[in-house]
Amino acid sequence: MNGAVQLPLDLAELSFTASGDSLVRRTVLPSGVRILSEHVPGARSATIGYWVAVGSRDEQPHTFGSTHFLEHLLFKGTNSRTALDIAVAFDAVGGEHNAMTAKEYTCYYAKVRDQDLAMAVEVIADMLTSSVLDREEFETERGVILEELAMADDDPTDVTSERFFEAVLGDHPLGRPIGGSPETIQAVSRDAVWDHYRANYRAQDLVITVAGAVDHDVLVAGVIDALRKADWNLDTEASPVERREATGETIRRGSPLVVVQRPIEQANVLLGVEGIAATDPRRATLTVLNSILGGGMSSRLFQEIREKRGLAYSVYSFSPSYSDAGLFGIYAGCSPSKVGQVSELMLGEFRGLAAGGVTDEELRRAVGQLGGASALALEDSDTRMSRLGRSEITLGEFVDLDEALRRIDLVTPDGIRELAGELVSRELSIAAVGTVDEAAFDGLAESPALAE
Repeated sequence: MNGAVQLPLDLAELSFTASGDSLVRRTVLPSGVRILSEHVPGARSATIGYWVAVGSRDEQPHTFGSTHFLEHLLFKGTNSRTALDIAVAFDAVGGEHNAMTAKEYTCYYAKVRDQDLAMAVEVIADMLTSSVLDREEFETERGVILEELAMADDDPTDVTSERFFEAVLGDHPLGRPIGGSPETIQAVSRDAVWDHYRANYRAQDLVITVAGAVDHDVLVAGVIDALRKADWNLDTEASPVERREATGETIRRGSPLVVVQRPIEQANVLLGVEGIAATDPRRATLTVLNSILGGGMSSRLFQEIREKRGLAYSVYSFSPSYSDAGLFGIYAGCSPSKVGQVSELMLGEFRGLAAGGVTDEELRRAVGQLGGASALALEDSDTRMSRLGRSEITLGEFVDLDEALRRIDLVTPDGIRELAGELVSRELSIAAVGTVDEAAFDGLAESPALAE
């Protein structure tokens, strides 16, 4: 495979060989259902995911948290299976099954031996198409989700992350917590979640991806059979839902500084700016930039703040991206008395990328790190399955390991310096949780990150 493979929504069949001689095939049914597989030579297991391109950002004000609520409910039983039946189906074969709700999609997935893939196809299809959303189970699960939110609120790193997203992204839907809040979960009704389910879980919304030991033709036949059992009309033609566009919508910062007082031993600090979208052509450059700044034990942040000064145990940078926006953040956990010093050091290293660029040795090391990490990750069928899903739902193209490494190899010191300059010129936000004096951040969050 040379270069990325485009995934047009109006192309019914597509097949190509990716790096490592894996065979990728894609079928778009007339109903709009998309089925992608990656056959990995020698694999004896497979990971399957049923994806719907609906996440927390798509909720209405009266249904905040309903996407995650619905994810829980689809495990609670269908017209033909109880919640115990679903659990037993996977436990009895030593499989793993779960789900994840994200800001732009929801995925129900399982990992099983090759001989059990047909079972996984059928059971997850039943869950996704035929859940009854029993009213009594709904109220029981409301309590479970409230406990989950309480658990997250007891974790200072989770609280810092949520406040950071809100501070950077403001009123943008991507800034909202995925799980909603205790208030919205208490308020949401079963009928509202049911309406959300029926409106968004349709044939044209569904993407199914499988990686590992998979025969594509058998997979397609199994999916069609499972969906027909649920009385889904697969004969009526419909186009797959369009992918989200990178609209370039202006994002207004929510707050320069958010401090949540908690009587804990460490201060948890996140500082950063608006990043770039997943489809931005500079994504490879940002990946390398992130690696150099805070992506490993040899990174600038780790060496300066932990190894040289001993001010933190955990310090790193990260760069989540979505269809039309992204963030770039730097995290550290440190003594409350050191929070000002650590924040200044983090910001100083961030600025240093724009002011002084990176060395050839740093670039070489980052390229090697990313190449090795990417190759190792693809030893797991979970990663390959997720890559197929993100390719189909968000990117509109499939990028294999060889193409990903080629793009990383094209990154230059000048490109890193230019992108760093753009990032540090954006408005800075800081979120902190702990016994923190707000005065420790004086001057840091009052202006763009580039300001001295």
